[in-house]
Amino acid sequence: MVEEFLKEYAKLIADRPELIKVERVSLGENFDEIIVHASKSDTGRLIGKDGKMINAIKTVIIGCKAKDPTSYRITVKAIEE
Repeated sequence: MVEEFLKEYAKLIADRPELIKVERVSLGENFDEIIVHASKSDTGRLIGKDGKMINAIKTVIIGCKAKDPTSYRITVKAIEE
C-alpha cells in the first residue's frame, strides 16, 4: 500500500515518471526502508528545498501507520543514466 502510494506520488512530481521505481527492504521486525529510485534531475524535486517535500511525504506515511504498525524510512536515490 505505501509503496504504491509513493510510486504514484513520485510519478506526479517527476519530469521523467517512466524511470521511477520503488523498492521495499525489510530491516527488522516492523521496520522497513522504502527506496525511491529516480533520475538524477528528479531527486531534487522529490526531496524539495530544505527537505520539505520528502518531509511532507513522510508525514503522509505516518498517517498510514494507523492501520499498519510498521515504521518506514524513506530514501531517494538517483539512477545512473
